[in-house]
Amino acid sequence: MVINDGGRSLSGYKGTTGDCATRSIAIITGKSYQEVYDAINQFAMSEKRGKRKKSISNARTGVYRQTVHKYLLSLGMKWTPTMFVGAGCHVHLNSEELPHGRLVVRVSKHYTAVIDGIIHDTFDPSRNGTRCVYGYWK
Repeated sequence: MVINDGGRSLSGYKGTTGDCATRSIAIITGKSYQEVYDAINQFAMSEKRGKRKKSISNARTGVYRQTVHKYLLSLGMKWTPTMFVGAGCHVHLNSEELPHGRLVVRVSKHYTAVIDGIIHDTFDPSRNGTRCVYGYWK
């Protein structure tokens, strides 16, 4: 586990917030935090609101899965699902079960960066290696 804020503090942001998607994408792509922040907010502008979805994504306070998907596809990354309906959890957030490389990993209510099996985040989201992985971007 490596403590890494993805360049958030270097970009002048302070405190804690729900920016896990922004941080993990900045870490994996090598782009500046501010560049990823601005791009996500730009992609969020095309989101539609509805009866249940009252707001749009925000790079600082939370990004909807569909917006992360669109942005990472635009960067040429590929999604690999690891959990399927009715199949249960087969891949956990630990180095033995994830491939090597630079990954943006999606777990319940969180995105984290994993580089060659090592988690790069502001805290350890692995739950001692037992947290289920929904899938990852590579």
